[in-house]
Amino acid sequence: MRALTHVPSSNLHHGQRTHVPRQAIDEALALQQHRAYCQMLRDCGAEVRTLDVNRDLPDATFLEDTAIVLDEVAVLASMGTEARRRELAGIEPELRKYRAVERVEVPATLEGGDVLRVGRRLLVGVSCRTNLAGVQAFEAIVGRYGYPVVPVPVLHCLHLKTACTALPDGSLLVNPSWLEMERLRDCEIVCVPEDEPWAANTLPVGQSVCLAGEHGQTADLLRRRGFDVRTVPLSEFAKAEGGVTCLSLLFD
Repeated sequence: MRALTHVPSSNLHHGQRTHVPRQAIDEALALQQHRAYCQMLRDCGAEVRTLDVNRDLPDATFLEDTAIVLDEVAVLASMGTEARRRELAGIEPELRKYRAVERVEVPATLEGGDVLRVGRRLLVGVSCRTNLAGVQAFEAIVGRYGYPVVPVPVLHCLHLKTACTALPDGSLLVNPSWLEMERLRDCEIVCVPEDEPWAANTLPVGQSVCLAGEHGQTADLLRRRGFDVRTVPLSEFAKAEGGVTCLSLLFD
C-alpha cells in the first residue's frame, strides 16, 4: 500500500475553519506529530512518500481532500472553498504517476474527506464542502467503473469522514448526531462514545485501525472488538479541523 502525505505548512494557523474556533498552533509540535503519523503508517506496512509541493498553502497537509484514488482512476476534487483550489495544480502531476486522472469542475464541488469507500460502494457526504452537483459529477465518473454512489447528508461537521469511517470488518464507526442516519440503515453501526464526538475519524491501514491518540475511549472500544489499534497524537491538526484520514491519500 502507498501513502502520500504532505509536510505541514508554516502557515497552517491561517487555514480554513468551519466548526472549530481558531486557536494557536505549535508549528514545531505539528511537525513532530506529522513525522510520528508517517511512521505509524510505515509500521502498518505502508510505503510513505511525503510531498512538499504546496508548502506555502495553509491546508496543504490535508491531502485527502484533493482527490479520491480508486483502483482504476484518480478523481481530482474541486475544493469547496476557493482558498484551497490552488493545491490541485501541485497534486495532479503526482497522481498521474499512479493513475489516470479525471476531474470534477466547479460549480460542482467535491472534497475527498466526503468520500468513504465501503467495498465497491462509495458513500459521499453532502456537506458544506461537497454539493449535490459535485456528487452527481463524481457519480458520472465512477459509475463507469461500477461504483454505486450513496449521498449522505452531513450535519454539524466538516466532512462525512469526520462523522463516519469504515472499519476493516465492513462496519461503520459513526457519530450519529452528525449524519443523516437513514442513509446507513443497511450498515452495521458502531457508535463512538458520547464524550468523544470527533473520534469517528479513523484510518484502516491493512488490518490495523489508526486514530488520534486523544480518543482513548474509542481506542479501547475498538480493541475490545478485536482490532489492532494504532494511535498517534494529532492535537495540532485537530485545531485546524483535521484528523487521521485527512493527512494522507492511501491506495494500492
